[in-house]
Amino acid sequence: MGATPADDPIRAFLDWAERDRSKSQHTLTRYRAVLAQIPNPLEASMDQVEEWWQSRYHLSPATRANELACLRSFYRWAARFDHRPDDPTRRLDPPAVRNALPRMVGRSDFERLLGELTEGRPHLRRTIALGGYAGLRIHEAARLDWSDIDEDSRIAYVRGKGQKERPVPLSPALLDYLLPDTGGNVVAAGGEPYSVDTLGRAANRLIKQAAPERSFHDLRKRAASIALSKGASPAAVRTFFGWSSMETVSHYAVVGDDELSKIAALIA
Repeated sequence: MGATPADDPIRAFLDWAERDRSKSQHTLTRYRAVLAQIPNPLEASMDQVEEWWQSRYHLSPATRANELACLRSFYRWAARFDHRPDDPTRRLDPPAVRNALPRMVGRSDFERLLGELTEGRPHLRRTIALGGYAGLRIHEAARLDWSDIDEDSRIAYVRGKGQKERPVPLSPALLDYLLPDTGGNVVAAGGEPYSVDTLGRAANRLIKQAAPERSFHDLRKRAASIALSKGASPAAVRTFFGWSSMETVSHYAVVGDDELSKIAALIA
């Protein structure tokens, strides 16, 4: 039995977000952290919420925009289920977030990550391969099971954000890193699956050895950018990477390493 708003409004909201909206544990943790910043958020006045907002001005626009989105999700839930009649964030404007091109893990760094840097650490090598060749998110890589993979058709059925399943074809290069089929969890070679947080921390520490400014998510950016630069259909890329909007696809429509190198050679 979940919590009720009268007992614990934050717990009731999080229960609903997980059960009815299939939000990930990462998103639930983010909701909890933001709501904890405002004492009794269900009863907070507009002045109290705006005072909180002013206290966040020192943060980056992206962080502030994310926090405001989390808070508005809570108040939409509260209004939908008649827990309060108004939205105390209604006078707040999300900050403009700088539109930056995706930063990718470069080819030489990617090769090091699949070579010398993962020597003796096959679970991390499989993780890096899943991010770089299949564009999986860290939670998707951590949870991938051999029962999700059809080896004959070389397709993995990946459950992504919102528990939505999508087909992800596996290249021969990627399968070479994943095989043999051990049954059970792919990354752990059939052993006890790693938690998303544990695997994410280990993968990011490793990546920073090759590229200090990059993270696991930049492997996904690399895969998407290269696919688009080599002529893949944007609609197919959207399905492959599990995005809900074509706008996200367009953000990754930048040229890859080879094309930039050709231009540089022409200019020289």
